[in-house]
Amino acid sequence: MCSSKELEFPLILIDYQHGFLVSKTIFAACELGVFDLLHEVQEPLSAATIASRLSTSEDGMERLLDACVGLKLLKVDLKNNKGYYSNTDVSTMYLVKSSPKTLYYMAMYFSKITYMCWHFLPQAVREGKHQYERALGTTSKDLFETVYRSEEEMTTFMRFMDSTWNLCGKDIVQAFDLSEFHTVYDLGGCTGSLAKQLVSTYKESTVTIMDLPKVVQAAKKHFVTDKEQQIYFLEGDFFNDPLPEADLFIVARIIHDWTEENCIKLLTKMYHSCRPGGGVLIVELLLNEDKSGPVISQMYSLYMLVQAEGKERTPSEYTKLLTVSGFRDIKVKATGKMYDAILGRK
Repeated sequence: MCSSKELEFPLILIDYQHGFLVSKTIFAACELGVFDLLHEVQEPLSAATIASRLSTSEDGMERLLDACVGLKLLKVDLKNNKGYYSNTDVSTMYLVKSSPKTLYYMAMYFSKITYMCWHFLPQAVREGKHQYERALGTTSKDLFETVYRSEEEMTTFMRFMDSTWNLCGKDIVQAFDLSEFHTVYDLGGCTGSLAKQLVSTYKESTVTIMDLPKVVQAAKKHFVTDKEQQIYFLEGDFFNDPLPEADLFIVARIIHDWTEENCIKLLTKMYHSCRPGGGVLIVELLLNEDKSGPVISQMYSLYMLVQAEGKERTPSEYTKLLTVSGFRDIKVKATGKMYDAILGRK
């Protein structure tokens, strides 16, 4: 029940309806290079100086900076009635492009791709399909051809995926004891960021990332160094090409992309290539069993509607997919972070 105060002034609805203004403010500050500049100079700067360095209007920049102060992403010190701005600890760690934990690329992907698609959420709900064609002007029938239209867009997407596992990958690989699985294949493993977390935790394991040829080539070019140990790459389409034999298959942020039919097709294929006693580790956002939350999972389920073919699912729905595909002894582990883990055994 709502209180009379909440009914008199619906603050929560006001906050919700202004949510996109907040996100676009963050995206704009990232895109313009505000946080990177302040990190580079390591001293507070005036709005006029920042505007000059970043080739923007002074008035527009000052308003953007003040909004970031309100969002607690910047600090401001007043000297002679003039504001001098600097990064907060949060923006230094997560919004500076060069930070090991940066979310800059997530912001860029959401701003340039996701935001455009969400403009057509009503159409997605009416039609039950993604909105890439309307939002981005593409006629591609292949979801990933749409995402990877250019090398720049592809690497932005890959860095976005990379940042996710830099934040919560360790929690994922430690959700279950995976030490018995020595030969691991990460299907759609992109940059190998989650694989790095796994081999740093389990020294006896090797991980092979199987992904599309253009993704593997970009990963080797932009993300992998000669010092990487126990991590290998295999070019291939996991739906259409044979899967090598493995102790463990990992599908992280993969199953939620697809329809139930395609999920069962892929999971069954993994089951047949899985060694006896082996398993599959699914990494996804989980919905509550009654689908009452969490809100982030509900939002991502809409995200899947607007941008892919699949949806977010409950633990019992993932258990059903795994059981139909042949897996048994299925366990679900919440990590306390954004992504959770489901392990099925053969």
